[in-house]
Amino acid sequence: MAERNTHISKGNQHIEMGALEGRSVLELEDENLISPRRIDIKTSSHEVTPRRSFHDPGLEVLGCKFLLKKALKSIRIVLLSDKLNLLVPFGPLAILVENFTSHHGWVFFLSLLGIIPLAERLGWSTEQLAFYTGPTVGGLLNATFGNATELIISMYALRNGMIRVVQQSLLGSILSNMLLVLGCAFFAGGIVHSNKEQVFNKGTAVMNSGLLLMAVMGLLFPAVLHFTHTELHFGKSELALSRFSSCVMLVAYGAYLYFQLTSEKSLYAPINEDGNQNDASSDDEEESPEISKWESIIWLSILTAWISVLSEYLVNAIEGASVAFNIPVAFISVVLLPIVGNAAEHAGAVMFAVKDKLDISLGVAIGSSTQISMFGIPFCVVVGWVMGCPMDLNFQLFETATLFMTVLVGAFMLQEGTSNYFKGLMLLFCYLIVAASFFVHIDPKSIQDKPKKP
Repeated sequence: MAERNTHISKGNQHIEMGALEGRSVLELEDENLISPRRIDIKTSSHEVTPRRSFHDPGLEVLGCKFLLKKALKSIRIVLLSDKLNLLVPFGPLAILVENFTSHHGWVFFLSLLGIIPLAERLGWSTEQLAFYTGPTVGGLLNATFGNATELIISMYALRNGMIRVVQQSLLGSILSNMLLVLGCAFFAGGIVHSNKEQVFNKGTAVMNSGLLLMAVMGLLFPAVLHFTHTELHFGKSELALSRFSSCVMLVAYGAYLYFQLTSEKSLYAPINEDGNQNDASSDDEEESPEISKWESIIWLSILTAWISVLSEYLVNAIEGASVAFNIPVAFISVVLLPIVGNAAEHAGAVMFAVKDKLDISLGVAIGSSTQISMFGIPFCVVVGWVMGCPMDLNFQLFETATLFMTVLVGAFMLQEGTSNYFKGLMLLFCYLIVAASFFVHIDPKSIQDKPKKP
């Protein structure tokens, strides 16, 4: 009886071993279905099929298919996920019109429309990359790429000797952000949240207002020096003062970034209605990146290059568009160009204000104005210095007075740390007055641009 039980036990062990062996073979076969390298196991003999070489044609096909699928998915996310991208074909259309016709007005108009979605996608790609770099580097990226469109347009205009277009377009970007973008954000947020008064971090607003006043000072003194005829060396002191002031402003902006991102992080945290600071982690919506880090970098490069191409066509068509549409170059530079460059920021600021996130709206509008005034303008002066172009901070009396009044109005609107739809309405009316002023303004012939011949 014992021998019989032993025999049965051994039989069961043999069956279990066989089952395990079969299972392991099946598991290995399943793994072969998903493994890049196929391993053929023969259970009837000890022969093993040689492994395929690293340069397996089948693997190369699979790798190409994977990369193609990933690229198509990335293109779908970047180019087909936003309705604004319907304007992208206007860019190539502008190039065709330029090459086959001489209608500079249409080239300017089509280039203007083509740049709008590219500027929006450039900002979006920067936000995607910021997910991987963290808040500190992300802040620096936003500072670098936030106004990339305006700076690229300015570089092409500077290269063509169009100093007044550079000055007026950068000035218009500040005016647009301070009055139009912020006004729309306050107005939309006030209408949606009409049952309460929206609040924002007053410390951030005061800091940015101070920097904007410093920028006004940098632009004011070269203009005063010029119009009072008190230069020590006529024709040289004004330019030398502009270059020195630009270097100081760049250093001040670098110190501001360091202070903002490292020293006083708590100062820039959003606050609620009771005046208490909220932690960013308490947000209900947990955002995550839609594309990978390297995809973000590649798209940033592609979009920047495409904006650069269209900017060249846009700048070359400004004079022709002014004649074709009978619009002053000053109005095109101060009103039309900045609206295109700030289209993405405009939409973002309004969206965040509607969601009752005014601190982010202020970061978009006032922060962008600070970047242009403390970084964009001085940077163009320094680049002009390197290129041998006499770009200075003398924006002429009319433009300097407009900037001074705009900064004062903005500072008064922000000093209480509260917002409502009426404040937004006043800012919008102020922008209408500014736009109308530049529609009837023309530069004296002595300071008008004389573009270089191509």
